[in-house]
Amino acid sequence: MMGSSRTYLPAAGHDWSLPLYDPIVKLLGGDAARKALLEQAALRPGQRVLDVGCGTGTLATLIKQLYPDVEVVGLDPDPKALARARRKAARAGVSIQFDQGFGDELPYPEAWFDCVFSSFMFHHLPPDEKGKTLRAIRRVVKPGGEFYMLDLEGREDGAHGFLAHLLHSSDRMKDNSESRVLSLMRQAGFADPKKVGRRRMLFGGVAYYRAGAE
Repeated sequence: MMGSSRTYLPAAGHDWSLPLYDPIVKLLGGDAARKALLEQAALRPGQRVLDVGCGTGTLATLIKQLYPDVEVVGLDPDPKALARARRKAARAGVSIQFDQGFGDELPYPEAWFDCVFSSFMFHHLPPDEKGKTLRAIRRVVKPGGEFYMLDLEGREDGAHGFLAHLLHSSDRMKDNSESRVLSLMRQAGFADPKKVGRRRMLFGGVAYYRAGAE
C-alpha cells in the first residue's frame, strides 16, 4: 500500500539493530508500558482498531490476543519490521492486517476506526510530519472514537537515558514535549487531548496521551 520512496527512521534507529529491538525493549519495560496503554482503552467486541507505526507488531499482536473479537490493523513504512510483525502474529495464532505505509498518508476511509493506537512512534517523525500525521489519524477516527498514544517524553518533561540518546537524535526528541504534543493534537482537531500518565523506564520517561473525536 505504499508506492513511495520516502525515507523513514527504523524502529530501532538503524536497520542493523532491528533484530535486537524486541528483546531490548522488553528488557527495558516496553512491553509492560504498551500493555498499560492498551488497558486505558477498554476495547469492545466488534470494534476496528489501528496501530500506527506498528513496527514489529508487538502491540497489534497483544491487542488481538487479549481482544480476539476486535479487528486489528497495523501500519508501518518499514518492510523489514512488517515481516517480523507478520511472523510474530503467525506464531501467536492471530489474524492481523499489516499494511505498509506512512502515518500522514493513511490509506483508509474517513471515520473507519473506533480506536487508534501509537506506541513509541511519534518521536520518530520529523517536526513537519507530526501535525500531518495527527490530522491523518483524526480523519480516520469515528465520531466518539479515541486516540491513545505512548511515547518518549521530550526534553522539558524529563531527562533521557543512554539508550534514548543512542537511538534517537536530539533534534527529534526536543519536539516531543507535552506542551508541543497537546498543541499539535488540538490543531489536528482532536477533542480534549490530555496527558493521562507517565512511566519511568530504564531509558527515560514515557508519557501517555488520550484524545477524542467528536
